Amino acid sequence: MARKSLIAREKKRAKLVAKYADLRKKLKEEGRWEELDKLPKNSSAVRLHNRCQLTGRPKGYIRHFGLCRLAFRKMALEGKIPGITKASW
Repeated sequence: MARKSLIAREKKRAKLVAKYADLRKKLKEEGRWEELDKLPKNSSAVRLHNRCQLTGRPKGYIRHFGLCRLAFRKMALEGKIPGITKASW
């Protein structure tokens, strides 16, 4: 389980990115780089990092499901993810 502060920080960044997305796009198209520099650093989408929705783990993230590999495996074995079965051949 990730620290609560790291999960909260990532959520705060996501809100800032959503808030400033239109303004950033507009400033980039117009080429007004000085005004773009004055916006908060965390309003850039590049600073976001994918985290597991259940545990907050930053590594081993499976984008399609929004889970880390450990949470994905656990849920798949319990049958909580429809259409996913353990491979056997």
